[in-house]
Amino acid sequence: MLLLRLAAQDLLTLNSRRRMVPHLAARWRHFRGADASLSERSAWAESLVHLAEDLVAAGRGNVEMIVECAATLDEADRPGAPRLIDVVLVGHHPEDRRLSVQLVELKRWSMVTRVERATAELVHVPGMGSKKHPARQLREYYEAFTGGRGPLSGLEFECGGFAYLHNATDASAGPLVAVDAPTGSYARVYTSDRRHQLMADLRKHFAEEGGASAAEQLLQNMGLRNTPLLDAMIRSRGEDTVFTLRGRQKKVADQILDTACKVLPDPRRPALVPDERRVVFLVTGGAGTGKSAIGLQIKAELEADSHTVKYASGSRAFNGAIQEHVGYGDREFKETFTYFSNFVTPPDPPVDVLICDEAHRLRERSTNRFWKPEQQGTKPQVDELLDASRLTVFFLDEGQCVRPNEVGTVGLIEDAAQRYGATLLRYELREQFRCGGSDAYIRWVRAVLGVTEGEPAQWTPDGLMHVEVADSPEELERVIRTEALAGASARLVAGYCWPWTKPLGKQRRLETDVRIGDWHRPWNADSDTFCEEGAPPCKIWSVHEKGLDQIGCVYTAQGLEWDWCGVIMGEDMVRRDGQWVFRRGKERKDAETGVKRVAVPGSFDPKVRAGSVDDQEFARLVRHAYHVLMTRATRATVLYSTDEETRSYLKDLVGEVQVHGLRPTWENLPEEARVAHLPRPRRGRRGRTRSRTSIPQPPEPRLF
Repeated sequence: MLLLRLAAQDLLTLNSRRRMVPHLAARWRHFRGADASLSERSAWAESLVHLAEDLVAAGRGNVEMIVECAATLDEADRPGAPRLIDVVLVGHHPEDRRLSVQLVELKRWSMVTRVERATAELVHVPGMGSKKHPARQLREYYEAFTGGRGPLSGLEFECGGFAYLHNATDASAGPLVAVDAPTGSYARVYTSDRRHQLMADLRKHFAEEGGASAAEQLLQNMGLRNTPLLDAMIRSRGEDTVFTLRGRQKKVADQILDTACKVLPDPRRPALVPDERRVVFLVTGGAGTGKSAIGLQIKAELEADSHTVKYASGSRAFNGAIQEHVGYGDREFKETFTYFSNFVTPPDPPVDVLICDEAHRLRERSTNRFWKPEQQGTKPQVDELLDASRLTVFFLDEGQCVRPNEVGTVGLIEDAAQRYGATLLRYELREQFRCGGSDAYIRWVRAVLGVTEGEPAQWTPDGLMHVEVADSPEELERVIRTEALAGASARLVAGYCWPWTKPLGKQRRLETDVRIGDWHRPWNADSDTFCEEGAPPCKIWSVHEKGLDQIGCVYTAQGLEWDWCGVIMGEDMVRRDGQWVFRRGKERKDAETGVKRVAVPGSFDPKVRAGSVDDQEFARLVRHAYHVLMTRATRATVLYSTDEETRSYLKDLVGEVQVHGLRPTWENLPEEARVAHLPRPRRGRRGRTRSRTSIPQPPEPRLF
């Protein structure tokens, strides 16, 4: 958990725009489930600004301030609320450039009358009673950061801490600064009388140059910068440990594995009386909360214990990306990865565990226009999945339903589990790993699109996620291509607002269907094979190097992520008179080429035609589609609307983009974060480790 990460000078800029405290309050409510008190808000407005001003005055305005953070996600496992440190200052040491960290406890106390000297546990503050001694708090923080499980473990670092009583003087806070006060690297106390000493010490601990690279390293070790899903799978090379799960993720995975041990038969020691119990796990969470990471981790561990496991999805793009980018051969992939529709005939015997990723994409029935009548499903698809396994795991996000025939909901799975007499265990994931770990960005997107109620606030830069609005499609493409050529992963995506032409002729030429003025680009290929000039098939468009030349849509982007994502909003969702207006398009056939073009701007998605969904459902699906597209980036989203009024509205919401040049371009990123995505391994079978205890667990490689 953290509320904000910005350099000191940027925090002051944010405060000058009157956006710092509202941002912190919104983050606080998200994590703590309650509004921040007036006292807490006043403390942010006063104490944070004092500290930031002193850093700037000391010539250390580039030192990073991480506000209200826990040492690791594991802090959530402690009884009661996690220990939140007011501020962690991060930068480089001025002498040897090693990581330099200072833990800060900010106090607005103007007077301290007494310290219980026997233990130095409590101090007495007039009007507030007994309070915990700042040195004791800092000692706990120091141990949490530098201990064996802390984010500084194993690193070369300098770490200290101090309490800052900016409203007090040496005389009014005498018991805290007396000769017999606690001493040590984390027990320093500064008052207003000692401001110049504080600034001198800040210069002693931090180099003048920026601390962004140091902050990136710390965020990685705190678990707030996650390895991209496909890269983590490549790194694993089929070994037992695919990911390092954190916080709630680890709890969910451990519960599933423990339940599997109790319910499923041990292949090495068959039970005399088989256990007939059925168990259904339902794990909900928004985009980027780690659902797929949990699924792929438990798949690896259950397979290592000789259980039969199938990993099912409703997305060809997700499965195709895994197979192509991770390097599975066709046979190897088909052994364990499959689709929801492949269980019309249940396996005999049932598989031990069926993992259903993106369960919001479940259909009412398993049907296919190419199947014979006897091959079509006759019962609910969710029932087919339950018939296929003893233990079924569903990962679901109702906010990502983008087709009218997608029926996966919490209620659907609860009803099915009840019909089957299965034990249902529910979990919710809240910690955000996509979009740079910025839940603030996720909430902002949902508010902007009207997925949640209430007027959206102006976007507040939080040091985790970047957003901007382009003035033209040419500018949008230039930004995305620049980042891709520099080494970042990047893609262009768009709302389904143009007809989509299948590859033409023997050359399999892609028509430039997406047309905005003089700017013309093709959709990703509607094909299972490569097309002209090496354009990749649709199922691997998201990971193939040639995919940057085409525009993706929600159906090829869902479930995937890139560093930078350019999103084109079309005429299906435009802003008029303070409201979103949703429009269906009409096509015409070009007289010369016979290719379909736009006659009336709007949606051309064949899945949401007027005959299949009403206006209310149409609006919901369009909102959800843009929600998916706008949450594919891990570092930066660039928006462009083809409608001028909508573009102006988005620009007003995004506000001023440049904050001291902290736009996370590949060149501006610190070296620790500027790691290219891994190349795809050669396809083919890889040796798999079958024992979870026979090899040492490798440390998790980190990219971001």
